[in-house]
Amino acid sequence: MQKLDKVDLKIMEILSRDGRISWRDLAEQIGLSLTPTLRRIRRLETDGYITGYSAQFDEQKLGFGITMYVWVSLERQVEETLKVFERRIADVPEVMSCYLMTGEADYVLRIVVPDLPSYQRFMLDVLTRIPGVSRIQSGLAIKPVFHRAAPPIPK
Repeated sequence: MQKLDKVDLKIMEILSRDGRISWRDLAEQIGLSLTPTLRRIRRLETDGYITGYSAQFDEQKLGFGITMYVWVSLERQVEETLKVFERRIADVPEVMSCYLMTGEADYVLRIVVPDLPSYQRFMLDVLTRIPGVSRIQSGLAIKPVFHRAAPPIPK
């Protein structure tokens, strides 16, 4: 894996702001011709710095008016219990993200649902049926303040 230079970092910074930029416009902004720009992008992809490209959607407009953060504790934090939980929760489309945590809860989930009755069904039909779940706490997100799709790019 090659060390990142200023041009690589500039490419990633530009792509983090505009993932739909044309390769030609990107090349112009970083001061290279098209071929070396494409070579750098392919290397960043191959080395795993760029892991994909995706569109961002307005969850509200798609009918998901409720965002819940859910803290899940398991009966025992052993490898098999963790694997079972992670496999089951990965198949649930309402779960937008899942993190294994330190602290009181074992996992924190970000869930989107149309309304509170849908969240109640999610809790009863999904979370409580996963083996090993011992405690569930949730918090309602009142409004999104901001969301970053990419981490800060080092200078």
